[in-house]
Amino acid sequence: MIRTTTISAILNDFMNQEGLNLRQFAEKVGINIGSLSNILNENRTLNIGQLDRITEVMGLPKGCFYNQYYVEVIAGAPPNWRKIKPFLYGCAEVGNLDLLLKTVQQLLDSLIYSPHLFEVAEDLNKNEKKEAAIILYENVALSERNQHSERLALCQYRLFMCELENNQEKNYQGALQFELFVDRLGEYDQLEALKDLANTYRGLSRWNKLEEIAERLKQKAQFLYQKSPKYASGYKSYRPLFTYIAYANLLLGDVHENKRDYEKTLQYIQLYNDLDWVKEQDEEAEQWKEKFREWAKMNIMVTKLAAGDPNVLTDYVTYMESNQDEVLLSLLNIVEFANRYHFNIDDILQRFDIPSLIIKHKSPNNVYTRQIIEGHLARFNNELACYYLNKGGYKDGLNYLLNNLDKSIFISEKHGLFRLLSQYHLSYNHQHPGIKIISTNAKETSS
Repeated sequence: MIRTTTISAILNDFMNQEGLNLRQFAEKVGINIGSLSNILNENRTLNIGQLDRITEVMGLPKGCFYNQYYVEVIAGAPPNWRKIKPFLYGCAEVGNLDLLLKTVQQLLDSLIYSPHLFEVAEDLNKNEKKEAAIILYENVALSERNQHSERLALCQYRLFMCELENNQEKNYQGALQFELFVDRLGEYDQLEALKDLANTYRGLSRWNKLEEIAERLKQKAQFLYQKSPKYASGYKSYRPLFTYIAYANLLLGDVHENKRDYEKTLQYIQLYNDLDWVKEQDEEAEQWKEKFREWAKMNIMVTKLAAGDPNVLTDYVTYMESNQDEVLLSLLNIVEFANRYHFNIDDILQRFDIPSLIIKHKSPNNVYTRQIIEGHLARFNNELACYYLNKGGYKDGLNYLLNNLDKSIFISEKHGLFRLLSQYHLSYNHQHPGIKIISTNAKETSS
């Protein structure tokens, strides 16, 4: 049946095999009998919705006729957006990305289709059809490569976010490439883009780049806030404008904590803890202010721990136990503290099922979150290995060391690999009692 050359011939063969007349077939597929007659006689083309209904009635998988439809309807006639748009959605739904690409490439010679393709890409991206969306973003960007348009910058932004993955080096190169397009975005899109860039550099522990981007974010947000504390006319906010200022201060606090400048770190924490200057008083603004106060409370304890103050450890553990989403990062902070200041935390570690905790955090839904969590898990295994090896717990230490070796290879984290090889060499010579393994990692606060 499917060996025939046209869709109309396939349908005529099906009707003959099933003993259906025109009216019976029209009723089954829900198409007007006159329209179906014209389709079967090749006087009219199917739309993609009709083709999908017919395919379902025939008991065939959705999309099985899409290649033939492309030949007859899409490639065989001048571009018709009313037919092409639903065809793109259909190809994305059934995963026929090669056919989707061929269809998109037909339109590249004319810039009039760029806004239409971009709109479809945005919708596919929103609905988690990221592979299909990437194809559209890439081709829109290609068609507008000489236009220096805001849409070109938005395509690069979306590609950057869609392509974040576990490979840390690739993420770093993607961030550097996207930086070139940030200034072409609209003012408020720039804020969101700078925030996402900063989060990426933060997850990669690229502290110099984080400081640079956080300063840009703060300056841009302060300028816009002074110009208009409320939102610009017609602008639909991602989040309250003041939050970008507060978040930039949080990021800069992280930077200075990594430098072990704890006095400066506490100054930045105070900046996002004290938000009395904020003019917005609606419910959303109050929720965000409470979030920053909570983060400030936690990060003050973390900073004091990093500075070597064991007196806050009890309060920090209490906080950790009441905030289950923060357990992994909180334990990471505690183990780093213990390694840095040679503090015994056996009693704290025994209160948690570490293997289950690691498994729980291995599969976050969001890709961006996943690449950050993978970095945290690698550091967590590394710090636990340091802790146990320093205490003479060689079995546990080597287990975490090997776990981190797998993790560092998985995320292509070269610095972690070098640290692991060094630590493995030291642990191999553990019979020498003078050997000590000191953690070189710097703590990263939560946000």
